[in-house]
Amino acid sequence: MRLHRALARAGVASRRKMEQLIAEGRVRVNGVVAQLGQVIDPTRDTVTVDGRPVSLASVRETWIVLHKPAGVMTTRADPQGRPTVFDLVEDVPGLVYVGRLDFDTEGVLLMTTDGAAAHRLTHPSAAVEREYVATVRGDAPAAARRARDGVLLHDGPVRPRRVAVRPAGRDRWHFTVVITEGRKREVRRLCRALGLSVERLVRVRFGPVRLGRLGVGQSRGLTPRERRALDAVLAGTRTA
Repeated sequence: MRLHRALARAGVASRRKMEQLIAEGRVRVNGVVAQLGQVIDPTRDTVTVDGRPVSLASVRETWIVLHKPAGVMTTRADPQGRPTVFDLVEDVPGLVYVGRLDFDTEGVLLMTTDGAAAHRLTHPSAAVEREYVATVRGDAPAAARRARDGVLLHDGPVRPRRVAVRPAGRDRWHFTVVITEGRKREVRRLCRALGLSVERLVRVRFGPVRLGRLGVGQSRGLTPRERRALDAVLAGTRTA
């Protein structure tokens, strides 16, 4: 977590004021004068302001895994009054979503109070995998062969990392696609370009976080294992 953010959440002062105190050299981390933009671990690092220790034990970023239903907007508020993902989770100050899912798409949606992490996870350079399962009609086996070679859409090519198909019964297929981008309605547009009709689209994985058995509209926190895996992904985005 950014130092100024941690101190603000601990109630020391506003973020802007904390940035000023850090710039003035009045904040130390583990005995060393802090730097603007410095990242700390609130559970391990010792922080003082003007020589007085600050308790950061309770300061942790919030992470939520939501099973977004179809028919819900991924936005803070909707002018048309439609339900949003924020209606489905606890009201946490500073909570943002990590990437979007369109109105008709359901599945795993990460939400966090760590805006910087959300930005890094969704930046194209991070190449975080998103796995989708579409229930489709059409010649899915042929579409999968085409998709593996890449498909040109109006905003550029799509080259899935993995494509798989399996029968879903009654002339339907489960069409699995793994991509590393989050372009608007990308999977739906890919399916349309391949001649497939999408009846349902579910994101079953974002990076190391899987949907699993989380019910539609339900949410949960990250497991310790998921948090460690996500921290590893974030560490990689800082060095990329």
